[in-house]
Amino acid sequence: MDLNEVRSEILRLKEAKGAVILAHNYQIPEVQDVADLVGDSFQLSRAAAGTDHRMIVFCGVKFMAESAKILSPDKKVLLPEPQAGCPMADMVTPEDLRRMKDEHPGVPVVCYVNTSAEVKGECHICCTSSNAPKVVRSLNSKEVIFAPDRNLARFVQRAVPEVRVIPWDGFCPTHERIDPDQVLSALAEHPSALFMAHPECQEEVVKMAHFVGSTSQMLDFAASSSTSEFIVGTEEGMLHGLKKRCPHKTFYTISPAPVCPNMKRTTLHSILRSLQEETHEIILPRDTIDRARASLERMLEVI
Repeated sequence: MDLNEVRSEILRLKEAKGAVILAHNYQIPEVQDVADLVGDSFQLSRAAAGTDHRMIVFCGVKFMAESAKILSPDKKVLLPEPQAGCPMADMVTPEDLRRMKDEHPGVPVVCYVNTSAEVKGECHICCTSSNAPKVVRSLNSKEVIFAPDRNLARFVQRAVPEVRVIPWDGFCPTHERIDPDQVLSALAEHPSALFMAHPECQEEVVKMAHFVGSTSQMLDFAASSSTSEFIVGTEEGMLHGLKKRCPHKTFYTISPAPVCPNMKRTTLHSILRSLQEETHEIILPRDTIDRARASLERMLEVI
């Protein structure tokens, strides 16, 4: 089948099976275009918690599909590409996190959603890049452990200086590769553009940005800004959504373009296969779901 036929069959099967397709902002354009909802981790987490569809096809990486299963344990959650993982999530294990908790007894643990289900079960509350400062403030604690992203932890520390943030030493390889020289080069090439950075970027890069935020916050900022040109400091898949939201504005990526290979694994063909065969279902032990669910639900309560 050509791509149009694949797309039509996906839509037919989705309706027939009562499925909803969720896609992250970093997915390839044709995957974003076939999804019922495209968003950042927080938007997709809320959608997974609120959907009444019996099947969720999650176009993203494993920890995102796990979060959907945790929030909707009685639904079938499919990950079209089972090898789509997250290197950052792999940088923290439950055992290592328990050791860190022992070193800081009584200190609440904030886990970025970019963690495994088992790690979420060791946390007090989860957060996303869009709500991390708000989540930390909500704890009313003098200090917090923040895992696994050291760059997001530094961003939170600057935003919430009254709280001591104890960072885990993890990072996103895609955002870590964006360096200040690349930003300076892009700004020199596009002097009228504003630079938007994701808080997973290095601290030096974040300090150069005109705006720092999650992917959904970037979309809102670009749409509301009077500026017509933007340099986008995050995974290059974000440009598709920005161009759709703001068709009369111009967006540039950093060079070389930041690409997450795991986010690019999902294709229309893998979505179709997932719907046809209902394979690559996310299966989690009930006790893991119960432990992790509490940390995600606490996050969803922080509006």
